[in-house]
Amino acid sequence: MNMHAKYIRLRILLVGVVFAMAFVAIGSRALLLQVYQGSWLSRKATDQVEDSLKAVGKRGTIFDRRGHAMAVSIDVTSIAVRPSQVKAPEAAAKELARVLKRPPQEMKERLASRKPFVWIKRQATPKEAEAVKRLQIPGIEFVSETNRFYPNRALAAHVLGFTGMDGKGLEGVEFFYDRYLRGADTSVKVLRDAHGNGFQSESPPDEDASGKNLVLTLDQSIQFTAETALADTVEKAKAKSGMAIVMAPGTGEILALALAPAFNPNAFDDAKKSLWRNRAITDPFEPGSTLKVFSAAAALEFANLSPKTTFNCENGAYRIGKNTVHDVHRYGLLTLQDIIKYSSNIGAVKISERVGPEKLHQTLRLFGFGQKTGIDSPAETTGLLMPHKHWTGIDTAAISFGHGVSVSAVQLITAFSAIANDGVLMRPRIVQAITDQQGQILQQFAPEEVRRVVSSQTASTLRDILQTVVLPGGTGVNAALDGYSACGKTGTARKIDDNGTYSNDRHVASFIGFAPAENAQVAVLVVIDEPKGQIYGGAVAAPVFKKIAQTALNYLNVPPRPATERLRVVWDQGGRG
Repeated sequence: MNMHAKYIRLRILLVGVVFAMAFVAIGSRALLLQVYQGSWLSRKATDQVEDSLKAVGKRGTIFDRRGHAMAVSIDVTSIAVRPSQVKAPEAAAKELARVLKRPPQEMKERLASRKPFVWIKRQATPKEAEAVKRLQIPGIEFVSETNRFYPNRALAAHVLGFTGMDGKGLEGVEFFYDRYLRGADTSVKVLRDAHGNGFQSESPPDEDASGKNLVLTLDQSIQFTAETALADTVEKAKAKSGMAIVMAPGTGEILALALAPAFNPNAFDDAKKSLWRNRAITDPFEPGSTLKVFSAAAALEFANLSPKTTFNCENGAYRIGKNTVHDVHRYGLLTLQDIIKYSSNIGAVKISERVGPEKLHQTLRLFGFGQKTGIDSPAETTGLLMPHKHWTGIDTAAISFGHGVSVSAVQLITAFSAIANDGVLMRPRIVQAITDQQGQILQQFAPEEVRRVVSSQTASTLRDILQTVVLPGGTGVNAALDGYSACGKTGTARKIDDNGTYSNDRHVASFIGFAPAENAQVAVLVVIDEPKGQIYGGAVAAPVFKKIAQTALNYLNVPPRPATERLRVVWDQGGRG
């Protein structure tokens, strides 16, 4: 009996020891998990039921100066998959390829991915999203996103630019002001059940995550006029391309900027990449005779010459060293004013000889050539203006009539607008304000004076000279407006061939002007690249100036001159040619 009792007690003791050791082990493990690994385990558990999806706040809207939306963001659905949850990947791939019209192999590769989350179709159409939903494939998810949409299609495409699939700006003001337009990055938590299906999520990002809005200086109506007139002329002239800019001379605001050919930013991938950039800002060209205006400015400002100063234009041929400068027509004695009116190359050379290379270079630099204007658009060119110390005699001569120097379209119209603005150069601008989602102004960009480039008297004299260009006998008579006075200058430049010599059959035709002459409200530049048939700026580009300027002045309610005053001005100024 005693032995049996001892045996039972020993068994109880052994069992107790085992249980005690088990309790110690469990307690130790619990202490380790709860105290030392508690936070890690908590995150681990959360990861199994919580998923975090990145979201970007809605991109800001771009408006024209009158509040018309030119770029908006619309809600779209994107289709994604969690490959590990797809039960029959081959069959699913075939079905997805069928409804999305994608290669079956592409769908197979995506469903076979080892990644936990794979995009099937970003920014799908409503029809596509609905078709995929009807397939009821396990693991397929639908994510709400926003897509950039340009309601006016190609209108102002080069100014606006476009965004990529991730919503980042890639060209134009979409790129330049991306940090303002782009919504804030946010994270949305999605709770999932044991099968990985989402069953609850946080509310989408609030309005504070949305990007800021832009208000452009562009006017949608003037932009449409410029694009239509330019495209018609490029087509009729069978030209390679064209540019037109409309600026408010007193403020530097760009009212319109048109390029032809254009592209649709809603489908920018369908256009050649060479069409994406804003060539009016990024591409330099030799301006030709439009630069004679600035040679005249140097003569008036620095050489103490007057509009009546006469020059011998050598009857159409003037030899400089081994080179000969020619005029289209043979002229003898011409005044400085008539040199501009008739666009004499030899006259411009004679003016530059009186001015000298140093003062000519100084004048061109003051007007902003050879340097960026500071316009709020990406990839602006400086153009090319070599230091005057490197100029030879023929270099100075060529530069005086617009060869051997290159400019951008925005440089040229900004410089010309300074003459309209009493000799004060303004910084060009495309955006006038940044606003919040309620339309409250956060930042406004006021007109910015760069510097005075010529005296008020010189600017006034130049305006008188430039009015004669569009009067009878002038090279720009096709730019004359109905009811409004105008100033302008024609330009025709030969392009350089691949062998480095000037071409005989490739030209850039241009016209630049402003109106009304006495109180300019609009300045307009038109550039036609490689027109066929008619090649001169007065014949090809001047009529486009007239269409744009005439329509813009009427649209802006600028009162025309009385008929009697118009007749008097034509008689007084036209008769002097």
